[in-house]
Amino acid sequence: MIELLDETQVNRSLQRIANEIVERNHGAKNLAIIGIHNRGVYLARRLADLIKKLEGNEPDIGTIDITLYRDDFKELCETPDINRTEILFDVKDLDIILVDDVLYTGRTVRAALDEIIDFGRPRSIQLAVMVDRSHRQLPICADYVGKHVSFKNTEYVEVRVKEVDGEDRVVKVIRK
Repeated sequence: MIELLDETQVNRSLQRIANEIVERNHGAKNLAIIGIHNRGVYLARRLADLIKKLEGNEPDIGTIDITLYRDDFKELCETPDINRTEILFDVKDLDIILVDDVLYTGRTVRAALDEIIDFGRPRSIQLAVMVDRSHRQLPICADYVGKHVSFKNTEYVEVRVKEVDGEDRVVKVIRK
């Protein structure tokens, strides 16, 4: 296991991403943030808190579980673990910031886009990720990135968050 980002670097990355979001969107008035289960939800909440500190108003926050929208849903186990999707605001004409921990093939993001569109038509959907891996299978790229990495197929990245893992850290793991 190799550490890519420590707690301080994770927090700096989130602060930088929050600043970039506010700058690109000319404030936070028209923003809503949606985190993809699991770790994307916690990163989304943190970004919303940081944006509130910058702008004085907190964007709407939602959560999304893409399990039923996956293109490999039928290949999953018989009883997949499905979390709750909670988008309790009208997405119409909002600038949505979709948040995930790792962007790799692009399939999770594609599923999330499909699900968000089922709720309405936002003005834009922008993607924020803590780690952007290479080897995309779909033409999807992140607007806001904590760290870019390129790994072999046997190497993986884990984004750890205090709320789930007891620590904030990004590590590279080699699996055999």
